[in-house]
Amino acid sequence: MNPCKMSARRAPFLLASLLAGAGVLGAADDANTTKTAAPSGVTASATQPQNDEIARLKAALAEQQKQLQAMQEVLRNQQQLIEKAVGIPAVSQHPSLGEVASLSPMIPSPAPLPVSIASPRPQAPAGGGSSNPCEAAPDGNAVPPYLRLGSVCVVPVGFMDFTPFWRDKNAHSSMGSNFGSVPYNNTANGNLSEFHFSEQNSRLGFRVDGDWKGTHFIGYNEFDFNGTSGATNLAVNNGAIVPRLRLFWLDVRKGKVEFLAGQSWSLLTPNRKGLSALPGDLMYTQVIDINYMAGLTWSRQPGLRVLIHPNKTVTFGLSVEQADQYMGGSGGGGAIVLPTALAGLSSTQLDTGANISASGSGYLNQPAFTPDFIAKIAFDPGSRFHFEVGGVSSSFRTTSLGAPFTSHGTSGAGLLVGGQLEVVKNTRLVTTNFWTDGDGRYLFGEAPDLIVRADGSLSPIHAAGTIDGIEQTVRNTLLYAYYGGIFIDRNTALDANGTSPIGYGYKGSANSQNRAIQELTFGFNQTIWKNPRYGAVNVMGQYEWLQDSPWYVAPGAPKGTHDNTIYMNVRYTLPGSMPNF
Repeated sequence: MNPCKMSARRAPFLLASLLAGAGVLGAADDANTTKTAAPSGVTASATQPQNDEIARLKAALAEQQKQLQAMQEVLRNQQQLIEKAVGIPAVSQHPSLGEVASLSPMIPSPAPLPVSIASPRPQAPAGGGSSNPCEAAPDGNAVPPYLRLGSVCVVPVGFMDFTPFWRDKNAHSSMGSNFGSVPYNNTANGNLSEFHFSEQNSRLGFRVDGDWKGTHFIGYNEFDFNGTSGATNLAVNNGAIVPRLRLFWLDVRKGKVEFLAGQSWSLLTPNRKGLSALPGDLMYTQVIDINYMAGLTWSRQPGLRVLIHPNKTVTFGLSVEQADQYMGGSGGGGAIVLPTALAGLSSTQLDTGANISASGSGYLNQPAFTPDFIAKIAFDPGSRFHFEVGGVSSSFRTTSLGAPFTSHGTSGAGLLVGGQLEVVKNTRLVTTNFWTDGDGRYLFGEAPDLIVRADGSLSPIHAAGTIDGIEQTVRNTLLYAYYGGIFIDRNTALDANGTSPIGYGYKGSANSQNRAIQELTFGFNQTIWKNPRYGAVNVMGQYEWLQDSPWYVAPGAPKGTHDNTIYMNVRYTLPGSMPNF
C-alpha cells in the first residue's frame, strides 16, 4: 500500500479520535443541551454558571483548534518525507527534448509540470476536474513527457529523418562523406554525379534515470540504421536498411565522483558542457552529414571512465578505451604500404578498417597491447564559456610472421584543445584542435597511426585536425558555418631491397595518401513546429565543399580533387524530458 495514500485516508479518523479523546465533542453536546433546557424566565444570576461554562468550552475549542493545526502540519511534513523516501521525482525543468545533439540549440523547453503529473499517485487538481494525471487536461499538458516504471523514469530519445542529397561526383559513400576519397576528374566516377534519398540517419533509443540511496544512475541506449546489409536488392524493390548500435552505457554518480562503462562517445570527443557523455552535451557540429566533418576528433567505442567534479566549474576525467592498431584504409583514408615480407600484417596484426566488419568478433580479432588511456579536464565558469584540454596515449606492438619471432613496439600520443564562447546572446564561436603522433585514427580514420619499416620496427605518423566555426540562433532558425581541416605528415622508408619506397607520402605513392583534407560548410536548421509534449518538426539544409590534396602527383595527373554536396533533411524529433532528481 502506498504510505502516502494511507496517511491521507487515515487523517480524518485520527482527528476525530483526538477530538473525542479530549472530550470536546461531548462537552459541546452538553453545552447545547444546557442551553436548550434553560427556561425563559430564569434570572441572570441563575444563568451565570451556564455562561461561565460556555466561555470555558469556547476556550477549550480554541485550544483544540491550535492542536488540530499543529497536527495537520505534522501530517504534511510526514507526507513529504514519505514521498522523498519512495523516490517521487520533482517537477521537470529539463531543457532538452529527445536528447539530440544536432538539435540542442533548437529544442524547446517544456512548460513546468503540474504537481499531479510529477507525482505517481492520482491527485485532484485545484478547482476540480479529473484526478487521473494521464488524462488530458484543458491546457493539453496532462501527459508527462516520460514513462515511469517502478522507481525509475524512461524517456524515448531519437528522431526520424528523411534526407535527399546530391553530389557532383559519384563517391560511393552513401549519405556520409568519405573525406579522403573524393573521385578525381580523370576517373569515370569523377565525371558522374549522384542523387539519393535516405532514411538511414533515423535514430531511436531510450534513457533510464533513477536514484538509489543517494546515487544517481543513467542508462543510455541509441541505434541508427547505418548497419551493413547483405541484401542485394536494396535499390531494386526493398529498402531493407539494418539497425546499428551507436551507444549503450551506464553512468553512475554519487557526490563528486562519476563512473561510466559501456560503448560511448570517446572522452576525446569535444564537449559543449563539462565532460558529459550525453549527446546533447557533445560538440560534433550541427551538420547533416552523418560522418560529421573533416578535422573532428571522435570515436564511439567501448571503455571505462571516471570523472571527478571538485566544484561546479571544473571536471576531471580519465578513461581506458578500446585500442586499435590502425594502418589506414577506413572512411576513405589512405593506407600505408607495408614491406613486401611483412604484407601479411595487414588485417591480422594491423587494422585496415575493412576487417572490422569481418565475421566473428570483428575488432576483437586484432591484437591490442594495452587500451588507449585518455585524460581530459573541462572548465565551465558560466553558461557562455567552455574550455577543455585532453590527451591520449596508445601502445602498438607487432611480431614477425615466422620464426624466430621478433616483436617491435612504439607509442602514440595526442593533445586536444578546444572550447566555445558565446560572444553575444545566441551567437557562439566554436573551435577544437588535435595534434597527434600516432593516433590519427581519431580523425575519422583519415590518418594512419604508424608505418612499418623493412626490419619490422614501427614509426608513428604525425597528423593534426581542426574545426573552427560560428553558430547563431535567430528566433526559430539555427545558422552555422565551419572550416575543417586534416593535415597528415609523410613518413617513408625503403623496403628490404633498398630501392622500393614504403610507408606514407613517398614519391610515387597513390593519390589516396593525402597530405591535406579541407572542408568548408554552412547550413541552417529551421524549426517548423515544436511542442515538448508532442515533439518537433525541423527542415534543414547543408552545403559542403570538400578538397583532397595528395602527397604525390603523377605527371599529367590532377593536382587535387574536390566535390560539392547538398543535403536537405526533414526531421521529426521525439518528445521526452527527464524529471529532476
